[in-house]
Amino acid sequence: MIESIGSTAPSWITDLMDALGAPGAGVAIAAENLFPPLPSEVILPLTGFTAARGSMPLFSALAWTTLGSVTGALALYGVGALLGRERTVALASKLPLVKVSDIEKTERWFRRHGTKAVFFGRMIPLFRSFISIPAGIERMPIPVFLALTTLGSFIWNAIFVLAGYLLGDNWEEVTGYVDVYSKAVLAATALAVAVFVMVRVSRRGSGVRRRE
Repeated sequence: MIESIGSTAPSWITDLMDALGAPGAGVAIAAENLFPPLPSEVILPLTGFTAARGSMPLFSALAWTTLGSVTGALALYGVGALLGRERTVALASKLPLVKVSDIEKTERWFRRHGTKAVFFGRMIPLFRSFISIPAGIERMPIPVFLALTTLGSFIWNAIFVLAGYLLGDNWEEVTGYVDVYSKAVLAATALAVAVFVMVRVSRRGSGVRRRE
């Protein structure tokens, strides 16, 4: 039984690991990929801590969490593939301050940098999940997508599983560092969105003045 592991871990995660062992950790990570608010920064170190206690082999912890990441990412790739370009453009073009030309620029950027985006995106909170959708929309070759996703996921997962394994009873310390990293990424994203909106609004305003 996984007991007295601290208040950070939701009970359903510990229940999964109690019932299934390493596959339970894989299921939890697959769910985290599909629902990004779920705490991978808790699941992964906890998995490492559980391995350190002998409840599962370390290799199994790494293998199953990576498999869970890839499974979740592949499901979101399928969402993007089913949605397709036309539906994506139709939906996005209805959003305020978004132009079809912006979408086309994004498409061109993804065609040039998609492999790097999928690989490094697996190591960025929130984007870990969402990067799979444009990969599906652009129909990135599945073998390439799987290879990049597997490698990027393994690196990300291994860092936190091993941290939990080495820290033992202090595994929860990892969550503090990840929280700072996540907030920095989200702040940078919010700033980029704010700049985009300001530029778009200012362009619209100057266009109106010129017509007058």
